[in-house]
Amino acid sequence: MRQLVECVPNFSEGRDKSVIDAIVAAIKTVEGVKVLDVDPGEATNRTVVTFVGEPEPVCEAAFRGAAKAQELIDMRVHHGAHPRSGATDVLPLIPVAGITLEECAQLARGIAERLYKELGIPCYCYEAAAFTPERRNLAVCREGEYEALPEKMGDPRRKPDFGGDWDEVAQKAGATNVGARNFLVAVNYNLNTTSTRRAMAVAFDVREKGRKAREGGSLTGKLLKDENGRQLWIPGTLKGCKAIGWYIDEYGIAQVSMNITDIDTTPLHVAYEEVCRAAAVRGLKVTGAEIVGLVPKKVLLEAGKFYLEKQQRSLGISEEEIMKIAVKSMSLDDLKPFNAKEKVIEYLMEDEGRKGLVDMTVEGFARETASESAAPGGGSVSACMGAFAAALATMVANLSSHKRGWDDRWKEFSDVAEQGQLLLDQLLHLIDEDTAAFNRIMDVFSMPKGTDEEKAARAKAMEEATLYAAQVPLQTMEAALKTLPLALQMARKGNPASASDAGVAALAAVAGIKGARLNVRINCAGLEDKTPALPLLERADTIVTEALALEKEVVEEVEKHIEL
Repeated sequence: MRQLVECVPNFSEGRDKSVIDAIVAAIKTVEGVKVLDVDPGEATNRTVVTFVGEPEPVCEAAFRGAAKAQELIDMRVHHGAHPRSGATDVLPLIPVAGITLEECAQLARGIAERLYKELGIPCYCYEAAAFTPERRNLAVCREGEYEALPEKMGDPRRKPDFGGDWDEVAQKAGATNVGARNFLVAVNYNLNTTSTRRAMAVAFDVREKGRKAREGGSLTGKLLKDENGRQLWIPGTLKGCKAIGWYIDEYGIAQVSMNITDIDTTPLHVAYEEVCRAAAVRGLKVTGAEIVGLVPKKVLLEAGKFYLEKQQRSLGISEEEIMKIAVKSMSLDDLKPFNAKEKVIEYLMEDEGRKGLVDMTVEGFARETASESAAPGGGSVSACMGAFAAALATMVANLSSHKRGWDDRWKEFSDVAEQGQLLLDQLLHLIDEDTAAFNRIMDVFSMPKGTDEEKAARAKAMEEATLYAAQVPLQTMEAALKTLPLALQMARKGNPASASDAGVAALAAVAGIKGARLNVRINCAGLEDKTPALPLLERADTIVTEALALEKEVVEEVEKHIEL
């Protein structure tokens, strides 16, 4: 899975457009980073920038943005309505896909250390990146704001994690708070009422903080306090959730407005179901939900799968269909159309200009293969055959999960279909990757070869590219081999009416495996050093042997169903 990290730095400038543009431009200089939003605030004199990408580019972009902010913003003359302590005030990293919060915390600490070592900017580490429990709270790190920094620098308990001198750099740039936190999902739940008070009651029921305790458990009784005079609270039902109730003139309804600050503990669909339950207890109905801002893809996929399970339907369907189930189940299109391409971070990261083989029609792919170009060739076609094998095995599993009278077996077939979808994704990727590996070899021919040093570099690059070109079709063989047990399982236990499809899956898989083996062999033959080729060739031969045995079993099972 591709690793994606979101970064949401807050810069202490919201009025001077030239400064804001320069900071954003510095961030955009890093290839592989996409700026999703720039939100300046005049009253707060603060701009929030949201960008996303893989870990290394995101960390570099964060550093460059902070460096430009240090250059252009002078905290000695800064004033605004929002708490702040530095030119780059907060710099949080947020895991989106393929990376953990703990990994983001390590990256955040690395950024903080680099900001101090290379730029001299003092840094506090907060939330998941904090070195001490009390500094998990951003308010503790930013206590007293910029004006308190001289005093804090001289206090060993309160000085930054990196830096600690009130020198000229610190006076101008202030201190930056670098952290890591979970993705925050902002969502509003639409209620069939115009009463803000009733919406607020539902919010109090579900939010983690809950509501103030009162005598008799009433909403208007005397407030209850402990022996020290502190207010007692009745906690709500949802961990990691903040919520209030409000009335929206634009829609003419009341809503429960919620921030889910820990989507691992409380996924969106769990929050939705609980708000529906709490609303129903008070005689209200949730008519739908409205996602504010962006969400990681997993939020909607988890929701879609949750509702598919409730319906006892196969989870091994396309990503697009799972998304559709999520949208309809939570009525995310209740107030306005919901376009996943505009709301899901991963989709926004897709390169609109990129068109690979998998983006072509079947005819387009076939005609491109038939052209005078050496790529795409047999390797990509072999991966395509493997992809069709995975698709057919998945199809039989999904059809079996819907077969009349087999309702109690839906999970059995759903598990097979999910495995098939994962293999399908992998093999579709390998269609283009095989061509990319070939192009990598072609690129070596354009390298200079005048000096001995250049010749050596060229020879090394050719060996590496050729070895990779052998490894990719071996990956195709490994993935295609995994489709055969699925085809066998479906030939034996799946819908008998689709047995022939399971058989074709096996034949396609073996064709892809045999074809990919030829590509492994021809690229290994091009290596000057045959040492790394030997284990690849040995594994390729083993896969073919295993595949042929499985193919035989599948065909025998299929023949049992279609005897004339």
